[in-house]
Amino acid sequence: MEAPTRRGARWRDRLLQIIFEADTPAGKAFDVALLWLIVASVLAVMLESVTAVRSQYGLWLRWAEWGFTLLFSVEYIARLACVRSPARYALSFFGLVDLAAILPTYLSLFLPGAQTLLVIRVLRLLRVFRVLKLARFLSEANVLATALRSSRHKVTVFLGTVLCLVLIMGSAMYLIEGPASGFTSIPRSMYWAIVTMTTVGYGDIAPSSIAGQVLAAAVMILGYAIIAVPTGIVSAELVQSVRRPITTRVCSECLSEGHELTAAYCKDCGAALPGREATGAAAG
Repeated sequence: MEAPTRRGARWRDRLLQIIFEADTPAGKAFDVALLWLIVASVLAVMLESVTAVRSQYGLWLRWAEWGFTLLFSVEYIARLACVRSPARYALSFFGLVDLAAILPTYLSLFLPGAQTLLVIRVLRLLRVFRVLKLARFLSEANVLATALRSSRHKVTVFLGTVLCLVLIMGSAMYLIEGPASGFTSIPRSMYWAIVTMTTVGYGDIAPSSIAGQVLAAAVMILGYAIIAVPTGIVSAELVQSVRRPITTRVCSECLSEGHELTAAYCKDCGAALPGREATGAAAG
């Protein structure tokens, strides 16, 4: 019973390396082909939205759309089959994106027009950083992700402070201007404060009194100061981040990627990496 089990494990590991990684010729070829299919499928959806093109080639575009969907469906099933925890992959970011990339076509059978949502497939192009990788891109992405995680508490405190200021400024403007100038409630006045503080300035409501305009000017100046704060927080964390040479190797247990070239075990869950079990056993 051990031989078939080992052959099955090797088959799954081989499939995992081809589908999830880009360090081998087969893996890179798979990802390059996948990226071209994604681009072609998104272009087909875009062209179908053009009336002149749809009237002449609508049927062909629909057949192409179904062809792409079936190919992506087979790929999605293969991804679930080669990982040791299908549920973990299905609930991961890319797992949800991969599922969302095929569902609209099937939904269009019951909800006409749902296939327009297929443009979400463009998110799958994020895998281009793994293909063109040369792990440099993945390494930089990991540095950015680490910096964002490290600064999340500071950013949360900052956003809480901003919300308090929005409430205060909105309430003050509601008191000063009132319904006559369009500030019909505190929530609507808070909307004005957010639009003004972020320097968007739709102009749908604006203060008319001198006091209101003075307060608006203060909110505008405060907005410029506030915008710089989160940028500084994340930048400081980026400076402190440590860069390590990594690859696109994927853990079959938790699907974590970005392991070092010589790593035998996953940096997150500790499971043996595909192709490294023998090394780990010999070392033991």
